[in-house]
Amino acid sequence: MESYINNKVKNIEISGIRHFFNMVGNKPNVLSLTIGQPDFPTPDHVKEKTKEAIDNNQTTYTPNAGILVLREAIADYIQRRYQLTYNPQNEIIVTVGASQAIDIALRTILTEGDEVLLPGPVYPGYEPLIKLAGGKPVFVDTRKNQFKLTADLIEKAITSKTKAIIIPYPSNPTGVTLSEQELQDIATVIEKHNIFLIADEIYSELVYEENHFSIGRFSSIRDKVIIINGVSKSHSMTGYRIGYILAADWLTKHLLKVHQYNVSCASSISQYGALEAIENGQEDSIGMKKVYQERRDFVYKRLQQMNIDTYLPNGGFYFFIDISHLKKDSFSVALQLVEETNVALVPGSAFSSYGEGYLRLSYAYDFDTLKEGLNRIEPIISRDK
Repeated sequence: MESYINNKVKNIEISGIRHFFNMVGNKPNVLSLTIGQPDFPTPDHVKEKTKEAIDNNQTTYTPNAGILVLREAIADYIQRRYQLTYNPQNEIIVTVGASQAIDIALRTILTEGDEVLLPGPVYPGYEPLIKLAGGKPVFVDTRKNQFKLTADLIEKAITSKTKAIIIPYPSNPTGVTLSEQELQDIATVIEKHNIFLIADEIYSELVYEENHFSIGRFSSIRDKVIIINGVSKSHSMTGYRIGYILAADWLTKHLLKVHQYNVSCASSISQYGALEAIENGQEDSIGMKKVYQERRDFVYKRLQQMNIDTYLPNGGFYFFIDISHLKKDSFSVALQLVEETNVALVPGSAFSSYGEGYLRLSYAYDFDTLKEGLNRIEPIISRDK
């Protein structure tokens, strides 16, 4: 019967991150630095409001786009935080995490054979969704460009089949961000072409040296931009599965159709928790970010002591560590680390072929875990001085 399965489904694989995590997960006493999951608990005030939603029987279907009061809170938040203006009535949809927002965006805009430009290396969740929507992922090599998908690289990669570009910054797995000028240059390219731009900004609250700048601020391309965000990373609410998608009203009405038939609406209980986070938890992410930055600085110093070729990431909570000096593929090195040191990092090959020669280390772990993990792997990955 397997021959009757949709070929698009048969031809995609589970995430390389999850594949490696599942493969080593049963090994006893493995110290994992793999998953991009905040290690902070969801703030207490958010949990209390979530419980209240249950006690108040706020457990029914909501409007497809989400409860209006939450959409209004999102509109107010993004205006104050990022100077973005979107109408809560018809330009904001509350989704089941950022992942579902990406899915409905791609299924709304893509037709069979359309190309989507992606930076390589990149988070592995985009490629399968592009393929399932009938599109073709086109990876643009950013390794010699500080891992940035900039205007010049985009201009060279655009073809007559290009339908969309995804810019996922701050980046998973590299931690890089784009400056206001770099985004302005991209907007200038988008102005000249009939293509969409999907900006995945789920790590926007975790930018360290400067505030996040959203490409949605450029009014000249507003009709072509789809912005994706959520509360998973900013408020340590990954299990709540609340994201949101921002787009011009003419586009949102089509996105909403796909969303409606896909999930009807996001969890009502989670929506009330997200409402509390967005309305009254604006300081929550600041405290978390301070700790992440301290961890980042610690990991960076240790990698420098190992003479590892790396850079200081300015967003997210990942290091993308160059291991090309080991002359082995990244999967083999990651497996060696598990077998010989009981430490798990993600092979760079999970992030497209352009991630080969790297390992991703998540620093969404406490200092003791990071210190122990780095001490264990140092003898294997350290570059001879």
